[in-house]
Amino acid sequence: GCAGVLAVLGLEAAAPGECELTRLLQDKLQYEMRLQYMKHYFPIDYTVRVQYEEVLRPSNITRLRNGTVSEAALRYLWFHVSSQAVLRIREVLPEKHPSWKYTQELCQLFDALGEEYSKYRQTDVEAVVADLVKLIHSAGAESRSKAVRPKALLDNCLKVMRMLYGVPCELGIG
Repeated sequence: GCAGVLAVLGLEAAAPGECELTRLLQDKLQYEMRLQYMKHYFPIDYTVRVQYEEVLRPSNITRLRNGTVSEAALRYLWFHVSSQAVLRIREVLPEKHPSWKYTQELCQLFDALGEEYSKYRQTDVEAVVADLVKLIHSAGAESRSKAVRPKALLDNCLKVMRMLYGVPCELGIG
């Protein structure tokens, strides 16, 4: 589970299913939940190891947009980075951990989103995005070179999601 999907979407508009799922994700990623499950339930200053490519911030999106990467490709990239981030967090949790069920629920939402993406016809996303997605899925653990707090990973996930889906999915960003 949690998205090993490599299908590429060829549509600019977000599908109704994508919008529904991003709304559910937005609910699950409320500040209080991120704070509780990703900070309070972890040791102080706890970090997980990720690859550089697995950190996707609003500034990265802005840079890629300026490089004329399509919105569809950016959403595709966000999906892979975010589902991978949730997996990274889940990897360190025993099933009895109070955050385990929460990350499991996030995983299920990303799996469902993966289904959405797999329905599209295969077209090429811009090479820059295709390469990033390949890197995310190919590199072994030894190349993970960044220590990031679990909450920071989900903060990025939410911020970027709002940038990419806010308008097409009317996420009501306030």
